[in-house]
Amino acid sequence: MRTRAAVLTDFDSPFLVGPIDLAEPGPGQLVVRMTAAPFCSTDWMGWRAMRRKVPPVVLGHTAVGVVEHLGEGVTGLAPGDRVVVAGTPQCGECFYCGIGRPDQCSVLMDQGDPVVAALPDGREVRAAGRVGAYAERMLVQRIQVHRLPEGLSDETACLLGCGVSTALGAVFRIAEVQPGQSVAVVGLGHLGLWAVQGARLAGAGLVIGIDGHPGRRELARALGASDTVDSARHDPVASVQALTEGRGADVVIEAAGPALATRQAVLMARRAGTVVLAGVAHSATEVELPQLQLTVHGKRILGCQNGQIRPDVDMPRWIGMLGSGELDASPFITRRYALGEIDTVARRSMALDDITGVLTA
Repeated sequence: MRTRAAVLTDFDSPFLVGPIDLAEPGPGQLVVRMTAAPFCSTDWMGWRAMRRKVPPVVLGHTAVGVVEHLGEGVTGLAPGDRVVVAGTPQCGECFYCGIGRPDQCSVLMDQGDPVVAALPDGREVRAAGRVGAYAERMLVQRIQVHRLPEGLSDETACLLGCGVSTALGAVFRIAEVQPGQSVAVVGLGHLGLWAVQGARLAGAGLVIGIDGHPGRRELARALGASDTVDSARHDPVASVQALTEGRGADVVIEAAGPALATRQAVLMARRAGTVVLAGVAHSATEVELPQLQLTVHGKRILGCQNGQIRPDVDMPRWIGMLGSGELDASPFITRRYALGEIDTVARRSMALDDITGVLTA
């Protein structure tokens, strides 16, 4: 099946935008025509060889689109259905799905990026995150596809499988933020800003947004942050302690990525507090932490692959919150781009010019 895609053939180089030959859908697979896909830090890091991707590869780990073709055994969907394709599948059969942790589903974590197409010269093309969103058509599995209701725009819905699910999962499912708690959010990109909204909706008494970018701090205040800290001018650990009577925050959500941000997130949590680590700077990054913080101080330090969500339960919840207006997506979509403008959106994302750029086919 001939279609068009933006293929990463060499790291840190322009994408090859042109034809690919997509494989026909096999059992449990379907073809979805992409209508909207967000570009975020995960994608430009993949572009810069920071995510262990193997070119040629189509980046993009979530998208919204329309079902076109169904493989054998696919049920519950029909051609013409509008769907969100999420980067975290839920096979329901592996060890991790069996213990209620589909965020670690073996289909994603153990099988890697599948070969889904070929370039005209015969080179195999992989799909990043088992999605490969930056293409006119995607070959994906039924276990990562969710039907969308009417009334939610494609551009808004495409944010579900990335910042929305990760940030809200961090707040509600991992940290289990309680009314009145203090929450510090380190890093105010699209992930951190969604976490600010989530903390506000959870009833946090104090929501502290931390970032060196003045525009991001201003947006965080508009989205519900009660306080912000300029991490370029002030020590964020000392600032959070000053705002919490010297204790530190009840919950810290790290959404920046650098090793320093991870260290600061752990240090700014109070004793017996909770730290959720969502940012990753590089697949090879290592973090050095004071041992006392990990033992005597009794802090809970938890990872956050896609918010540890259960897609079958949580995805309908987030869809409902976006549809009802509880979650405001309007500040997140900075610009819209055609597929052929992917080099521009990659550079703008890396330069922090966009909160989220949305690509359309």
